[in-house]
Amino acid sequence: MHLLIEAEHLYRYYGKHCAVNDVSFNLAKGEVLGFLGANGAGKTTTMQMLCGNLSPSAGQIKINGFDLLTQPRPAKQHLGYLPDTPPLYKDLTVEEFLRYCGQLHGIPKNALPQAITYALERCGLNDVAKRLIAHLSKGFQQRVGIAQAILHNPEAIVLDEPTVGLDPLQIREIRALIRELGQDHGVILSTHILSEVQESCTHVQIIHQGQLILNESIAGLNQAMDTGILQVTTRLAPDAQRLLAIPGVTAVEYLAENRLKIHHSLTNNPVQQITETIIAAGWELQELNPVKKSMEDIFIALTEDNTL
Repeated sequence: MHLLIEAEHLYRYYGKHCAVNDVSFNLAKGEVLGFLGANGAGKTTTMQMLCGNLSPSAGQIKINGFDLLTQPRPAKQHLGYLPDTPPLYKDLTVEEFLRYCGQLHGIPKNALPQAITYALERCGLNDVAKRLIAHLSKGFQQRVGIAQAILHNPEAIVLDEPTVGLDPLQIREIRALIRELGQDHGVILSTHILSEVQESCTHVQIIHQGQLILNESIAGLNQAMDTGILQVTTRLAPDAQRLLAIPGVTAVEYLAENRLKIHHSLTNNPVQQITETIIAAGWELQELNPVKKSMEDIFIALTEDNTL
């Protein structure tokens, strides 16, 4: 597997405050890595270190095999970056701005028109290419920001909070674009929006107080999110101890006198036995619904006690 980004044991201190604490991860081609954390968790600091805008206090970053500290120029040639505020010159047209960015990237003059055409097409900007950036909606300005990040066809793309401030339709379009980019490049998507990671990413990392507390594929995370909770309503108050005695039941939580949340093992699924016990005891079963654990549940569980 060809690694596009290798980050090893990154630390970043601001005075005595450790904003990033021993963070390590890799990014390969075809992966969209969701870098998830609450505001202030260390996401943007990590993104800025990956892009060479901020030096790590300790640790090493390689971009497509080039060390970002000792070989910054070739390393950055393989990297596209969209900061949380897109770096746009709003008095230029979209085309003029991309031409300027292409010159900054050192794209040869004869290759520049093709590179601009590719970025415009990929980001759905053909219809607004001649318009001033200042006259575009926030969603289109965000697309221009992504276009400048992919203009030089980098192997790795880092997007910091790319959908902040967009309306639901714009968010859906940008997420679809990110998924497409992930097929030909490696993408790191920094966000605090949980659904964004589920929609766009192949892998997820959660950073909390500067430390990585989860590094998992979305498939693995979805497995962890499979139903492990039943919501049960009975007419008569049930006996929690009898339910807890059923193999596979891990916890019973009272929501009301006759409403329960039953936490259970996924491998040893006790739903049938729970149903039989309630009927045999005469509590009169009225409702039995599986509750799907949301990404929010997992995030809160992890950031509260670092365990799933």
